[in-house]
Order: sequence, then structure tokens, then C-alpha cells
Amino acid sequence: MGAAGGRGGPPLVAPPRCAGPGGGLGCPTASNGSGKTTLLRAFLGSRRLTDGALLLRGEPADLTRPRHRRLVASLVEPVPVARDMTLREQVTLVAASWYGNTAATGERAEETLASLGLTPLAERFPSQLSSGQLQLFHLALTLVRPAGIVLLDEPERHLDTDRVALVAGLLAERAAQGTALLVATHDATLVEACDGVMELG
Repeated sequence: MGAAGGRGGPPLVAPPRCAGPGGGLGCPTASNGSGKTTLLRAFLGSRRLTDGALLLRGEPADLTRPRHRRLVASLVEPVPVARDMTLREQVTLVAASWYGNTAATGERAEETLASLGLTPLAERFPSQLSSGQLQLFHLALTLVRPAGIVLLDEPERHLDTDRVALVAGLLAERAAQGTALLVATHDATLVEACDGVMELG
């Protein structure tokens, strides 16, 4: 992988060289401003490279390619939510958009809500959530869809210690099932759950 740059300026991230297996939980860690989010955007395909190449499952990261959009799920940019739909309705809608409208899709949505402790809040609207609950909802919208690769930028944001531990366990479980996760984080609990740490700048 080469450096991620922007608009003709100097590289925003030094060019790390890395290769990984099909699954696992990796954490790029560094101080603020060192390029963790830029690195995730490069993997997502929303940030061009000034040098080198970045391949995901042998193909360039490119948001215009349907195969890439199906391969990669991310919580890097803000997740759009509907103000007039409940959490259950929105998580089910995202699941149905990828899996089709079946009974199994509804079960998948319910499992995702339960895994993040959101079942008691499932009939609420986003405006009725605390900042921590809203973060868990954003994670649910991200994790309910199929993906071989998941990119998360500080998923611990606004979460208390117990909820961070819950998320860390869920991500480790997803990695054990074969998903590759790249999680930019400052949180020690999440770093401890990672299979490997990538130091930036």
C-alpha cells in the first residue's frame, strides 16, 4: 500500500507496507492527526493514493465498483439515519437491502440489535437516544450487512467502559468467523482485542 494523499499536496500518511490474511482484527494506533482516518478512507476507496497500490482481495479499493461496496462495510463517515423510523425498522431495512426481504433477514436484524444491547431500545427513534446509544445504533447499521472487510473509526466514541468491552467482544467474534476488521482506536480494551497493531507516524 502506498501513501494516502490529498489534492496534490504532500502525503498525509507515510506509506505503510502491510498484507493480511482473510480474517482478523487489526488496529492502526497513533496520536491524533497522524493519519488513522485517512488510512481507513484509503481502504474504503474514498481517498486516492499518491503512490503505490492498495488491493482488497486482489482488487483496487474503488467505491464505484459494486463488488467493492459489497465487500467493505464501514463506520468511517457519519451514517445517515431516518428520523421517522425506529431502530428496528432501520436495521431491518439495511439487512433487507443486502439479503432480501425474508424471515431470515428479520432474524439477522434482531440478532444484531441484541448483540449490541439495543433490543430494549428497538422501538425508539434516533432522536430519543443518548450519544452512546446512537453510536451503538450506527454500529448496528454497519454490522448487520454482509462484508468480508469492516472498517471502523474509533467505534468506542461516546461509549462507557462496559459498552466498549461489549463491542470489543463482538468484533473479536466477527474476526474469528473470518471477517477482516481494521479498527482505528485509542482505547486499550479494543487494542487488547486486536490480533495485530499497526503503528503510524
